[in-house]
Amino acid sequence: MRFGFLLKRGKPEAREIAAELGRALRQRGCDLVVLEDDAAALPEASVVRPEALGASIDALAVLGGDGTLLYGAGLVADHGVPLFGVNLGSLGFMTHYSRAQAKAAIQDACAGRLPVDERMRLRVTIHDSAGGEGDSRSAVNDAVISQALARLLDLDARLDGAPIAIYKADGLIISTPTGSTAYTLAAGGPILAPDLEALVLTPICPHTLTNRPLVVRADARVTVANVSDAPVRLTVDGQWGRELGVGDSIEVRKTERPLRLFRAPTSFFAILRQKLSWGERRGQHPA
Repeated sequence: MRFGFLLKRGKPEAREIAAELGRALRQRGCDLVVLEDDAAALPEASVVRPEALGASIDALAVLGGDGTLLYGAGLVADHGVPLFGVNLGSLGFMTHYSRAQAKAAIQDACAGRLPVDERMRLRVTIHDSAGGEGDSRSAVNDAVISQALARLLDLDARLDGAPIAIYKADGLIISTPTGSTAYTLAAGGPILAPDLEALVLTPICPHTLTNRPLVVRADARVTVANVSDAPVRLTVDGQWGRELGVGDSIEVRKTERPLRLFRAPTSFFAILRQKLSWGERRGQHPA
């Protein structure tokens, strides 16, 4: 089995953990693969370029936070490679394992004993005002259209070509169930269980009281056009961004290949309780 490693920059702890997990995997006959920036942490590993990583490995160990995992997903998810996350960040909704848990769990993954869950992803494609297709990017969490300047936006949202609304707001978030615990949660959106398949549209600070978060089916085609009088900003997973001119739009669809994640050691709701104190009353402590 070929295990790739992706390390969070500026985290000496990530190098220590990579060396420990690398030894455990090599003892089981696994080959190791890294990007050039991480080669010093695993000198026995093969080095590949980022665009070749997905085709070069059978699984990817991510040592960092959710941002590092989102970057890794962008490199390997289209190849069906499952990700194994070790949390070195602050929240870690998708980097499920602590350092203490990581060695035993990655050995189970190598032996085929650790189940893999699938999460819906999005394909976000830009279209210019003349209808021409531009850049395209995949998203695990969300696509966000927001202000280039501090001003109210006009965003024309449609579902399979039928009008939803022209949102007058600071922006609009289009989220997966996985992303429902990210930016859209902070903007007042609902929490969706990650094994659902659906899209969530959440306006950011809407100027109309009747504009509320909307959940639609996963196989829908959502388009959002910038009908403001100035450019806006598109950001995908907080990793990639482009300007949308007046009349430009995005098309959002479910991708053919889901994100594959090695299963967390606890339930989704246990993670919510641990990370966000979800469902707890003030002064109440979990057992």
